[in-house]
Amino acid sequence: MPSNVTKAELVDYIASKTGLTKLEVKAVVEGFLDGIKQAMFQGRRIEIRGFGVFSVKARRARMARNPRTGEQVPLGERYIPAFRPSDEFISEVDSTIKERISSGGQSSESQDN
Repeated sequence: MPSNVTKAELVDYIASKTGLTKLEVKAVVEGFLDGIKQAMFQGRRIEIRGFGVFSVKARRARMARNPRTGEQVPLGERYIPAFRPSDEFISEVDSTIKERISSGGQSSESQDN
C-alpha cells in the first residue's frame, strides 16, 4: 500500500462510507479545505475536537546562509500554517499502528525503507 493518500482517495473512501456521490463528496471536501485556508488567511485558529488544531505561526526575520555559496541571505518575517494533533488523535494513531505491527503488519515508515 502506498504511504501517501490523495484527495481523490479520500473522496472515494468518504463516498463509499456515506452513500453520497463522488461529486457531492468532492464538493464537501474542497469546501472544507477552502474553509480552513480562508480562516488561516485571516490568522484565525481552527480547532477540531478529537483531531487537532490548525493555526498560523509567525517566523521572525533572520539571516540565513546559501548552502551552495555560503553567502548570507536575509529572510524577512513570514507566516506559516501549522497543525497540532490532539492528544486523543496521537494516542489513536500510536495504538493502531502498534496493534498492526504486533499482528504481523508493517508500519508505513518501515515500508518506505
